[in-house]
Amino acid sequence: MAKGYTQTKGIDYLDTFSRVANSKDDHHKVASIYNWKLKQLVINNAFLHGDLKEDVCIIVPPGLTSIPPRKVCKLKKTLYGLKQTNKEWFAKLSSFFLSMGILNL
Repeated sequence: MAKGYTQTKGIDYLDTFSRVANSKDDHHKVASIYNWKLKQLVINNAFLHGDLKEDVCIIVPPGLTSIPPRKVCKLKKTLYGLKQTNKEWFAKLSSFFLSMGILNL
């Protein structure tokens, strides 16, 4: 997990994003009001699939011995704890849905 709380707006990240609904019950309520069929999809480790657009480096995690001390790791993908993680995962998922014709924005 990255220490996203140490990031500074305008320096380490550009935007943040959070999903609106925070309860599975909210989805069921909305679906029942509009008589929508509800389908669910579970994606394991979803936030690890987002692509980073910025250069983000982290110190070597404790216990990782394959990288010499006092070196940093440049991330290619998002990690839990980064401010951009939610936004980048949503961008990747929605672009996939758009490409499949599942979603029209």
